[in-house]
Amino acid sequence: MAAGKSGKCPVIVAKLDWLSTDVAFIAGLMAQRVPFIVAELGAGADPFMLHIYAALAARKAQGAQLGNRSNATEAAALGRQSQIEEAAAFAANVLPIIECLRTSGIRDLRGLAAALNNRGVRTARGGRWHVSNVKNLVDRLPVV
Repeated sequence: MAAGKSGKCPVIVAKLDWLSTDVAFIAGLMAQRVPFIVAELGAGADPFMLHIYAALAARKAQGAQLGNRSNATEAAALGRQSQIEEAAAFAANVLPIIECLRTSGIRDLRGLAAALNNRGVRTARGGRWHVSNVKNLVDRLPVV
């Protein structure tokens, strides 16, 4: 380490935990400007990410289980259900505006998109309305 610091040449290790599993030690190396490269992460690894990896390695060395241990299929289904509910709530807010626009005579999708944009109504993701967005929303309306 001393040779790396004085010679300004980096210490190269394959994995971060081969250098140390002590977060404070790795932070100390960074503070003392001892250059080191973790081959697993690449030469351009961000110092913040090195801190994160060091902290995770330390937690793992202490026996902590890392990551989400839940059933991935169940978690994906819950995520999809959440997205469906959010889309339904958004549609419930915007569909009355579209119905009002249709009542005023604007029938085509391009006209509805322009009217929504002119009124300052944003899409669910905060963007501008396009024909495809309006079509997806209008398709939720019951057929009369």
